[in-house]
Amino acid sequence: MKDLKKVKYLILDMDGCIYHPKYLKTLFSQVSAKMTDFIAFKLGIDKVKAKEIQAEYFYKHDTSLNGLLINHPDKIDANEFLKFVHSINYDCLDKDIELREELLKLDVKAYCATNGSKEHAINCMKRIGIEDLFEGKIMDIIDFNLKPKPNPECLKLICDKFQIPTNEETLYIEDICKNLTSETAKDMIKVWFSNEEPINDVNKYKDVIDYKIDNLALFLKKIRLLKEQ
Repeated sequence: MKDLKKVKYLILDMDGCIYHPKYLKTLFSQVSAKMTDFIAFKLGIDKVKAKEIQAEYFYKHDTSLNGLLINHPDKIDANEFLKFVHSINYDCLDKDIELREELLKLDVKAYCATNGSKEHAINCMKRIGIEDLFEGKIMDIIDFNLKPKPNPECLKLICDKFQIPTNEETLYIEDICKNLTSETAKDMIKVWFSNEEPINDVNKYKDVIDYKIDNLALFLKKIRLLKEQ
């Protein structure tokens, strides 16, 4: 196993990582429904067909938005899409006091890399109570030039901007196994936040997973205690 004592930087995904996967059903189901409505309206199709396209593009192109931009560039505006699908209710998210405490105690620099929007990430962080810890340290799909993770350019952009090393000093946490396959992350410590989402074929990606976790605050505490030894 790679040495967690070396960690000086964190790159965290937003959905299902910074907030726990237990909230995905309630929170992301709203986003999914909004995506279906958007696709149906923009492509002039019924919601059943829109839902099929949404799923197909997600699996084939890493995000539904990416698939829409590839296949229907004349009908889709990325900023309009992101604003529409993230106009949701965030009340289901609870304060995460333990996560805030560990982020403050752990001597590392933490950043967020999301395939969603910066506005969505900030709204989630406000509910959790950590938005001040990530001020100016979030990069989203717009910053990634609309090329979603696991495209290696995404991590390269965030590492270049914030001077984050692409070695074992950096811990990279994702809830989607495939995103850990980024070539930029090959020498980082890669962590999968376990969940039961159907996209995650753990056996297929087991060779890129250094650690599997089910609680971010406890994992950060483990790192802190190791570093204090």
